[in-house]
Amino acid sequence: MKTSDVPEGRRRQWRADRALRPAMRSPGRPDPSRVVQRQFWRLIATGVTTVEASLAVGVSWPVGARWFRHAGGMPPISLAEPTGRYLAFEEREEIAILRAMNKGVREIARALGRDPGTISRELRRNAATRSGKQEYRATVAQWK
Repeated sequence: MKTSDVPEGRRRQWRADRALRPAMRSPGRPDPSRVVQRQFWRLIATGVTTVEASLAVGVSWPVGARWFRHAGGMPPISLAEPTGRYLAFEEREEIAILRAMNKGVREIARALGRDPGTISRELRRNAATRSGKQEYRATVAQWK
């Protein structure tokens, strides 16, 4: 079979194979947040079945069973809530309120007991530009 007889899609695949690139996988559905996974594993630790734990945290039971199976029955993540390094949702809400009151970065940092660099990065990374100006939204920042 000559190359000219092969449909374009197949030819493109052959080029990818020759380049020794791995096949591209579909990203699929994004994983639920770590908060949900922590809740799931905490319930498992209390002796609840995977089906009950899955339904309690709002994921389908096949997803919960897969998490359990892939992790070998042991939590793959720390069950302790992150502290210190990450901003809590309450802190993000406070940033949004203080920012709406036209408070400066250093003033917000003092109010929260955080470094001004942390506040500055948070405001820069999570600014919504829908209204034409940069506006901080705590809910958008929390679920990234």
